[in-house]
Amino acid sequence: MHSRRILVVGQTPPPYGGQAVMIERLLQGSYKNAKLFHVRMAFAKDMDDMGRFRPGKLLHLLSLIAQIVRGRFLDGADILYFPPSGPDLGPLLRDLAILVPTRWLFRKTIFHFHAAGTSEIFSRLPIWLKPFYWLGYGRPDLGIRLSEFNPNDPEFLNANRSVIVPNGIEDDFSEEVDFSQEGTATVNVLFVGLLTESKGVFVLVEAAHLLKQRGVRVSVTMVGKFASEDVRTRLAALVESYGLSDDVEFTGVLTGEAKFRRFYSADIFCFPTFFESESFGLVVAEGMQFKLPVVVSRWRGVQSVVRDGETGYLVPPHDATAVADCLQILVEDPGLRLRMGERGREVFLNEYTLPRFQQRMDECFRDL
Repeated sequence: MHSRRILVVGQTPPPYGGQAVMIERLLQGSYKNAKLFHVRMAFAKDMDDMGRFRPGKLLHLLSLIAQIVRGRFLDGADILYFPPSGPDLGPLLRDLAILVPTRWLFRKTIFHFHAAGTSEIFSRLPIWLKPFYWLGYGRPDLGIRLSEFNPNDPEFLNANRSVIVPNGIEDDFSEEVDFSQEGTATVNVLFVGLLTESKGVFVLVEAAHLLKQRGVRVSVTMVGKFASEDVRTRLAALVESYGLSDDVEFTGVLTGEAKFRRFYSADIFCFPTFFESESFGLVVAEGMQFKLPVVVSRWRGVQSVVRDGETGYLVPPHDATAVADCLQILVEDPGLRLRMGERGREVFLNEYTLPRFQQRMDECFRDL
């Protein structure tokens, strides 16, 4: 029944990044057309450890290669599934150190581009590294993108076949929650994600400041970890300088029911990202799941989740005025918020649930 034996090489939580979460959900699925085996990447202990060099990471690399060889011959997996890095040199070198010595062992290769932009770094590579780039990445049998708006990495790498498979998440929403008990008189705008400049957190604070100047009051809740102490200091200083200390809350990382409560109590979800490797934005689908209208950057694959004018609004990256304008429209029209939230949940249920994702992946495995 499981005619294809696939070795999935990738990180699973912790840390809880979008790629790690989706690989975990991939592995949890039940497939008609494939049996999955897993070799876990564990280069990062937490978000602070990502992208940093430690001697222990070299030992893990050697162990990882040995586990891949074991999976190929002892488990009989002859198809390799691998999520390439985005346009960053450090992760790319890690990928090549894994792929160059192992990829040739497998009959077929699947690249799943959770981090978009692998193709964009090629022109910046030194000449000596480019042949290794092609040895590691060139001519996969299947390239999977998350959105048509992401860079066409499979085409650049001369993939035999390319498909688009949007991410999907569990449906944690319950109609039984009493929103009237959760909400407040002030409209609450929710952000969830890593608190770093490229995720748009400074843009959101600027937008809140513009709204305050217009006499439109909102509260802003930011759920997530600060990317660095520098970001924490600068963002706190900006909030204080604008007189928003009572209106902006930083909760830190929340999971499970604690995070869900923030979605239930919010009125609008805002994600003004311009992160270079952004490919989908699971948190946007989460916002739609919880019937929130969304205000999101017109940026890479994130924009594909939003139906502009139906489930929320798309805004130009870096544009605090555009974010403020869209938030103001939603703040001043509760009926519009309700209609967009309902429509967003419809789209979520049709396109972005976990069973839908796993079904699409099974179809990919079938067609290998």
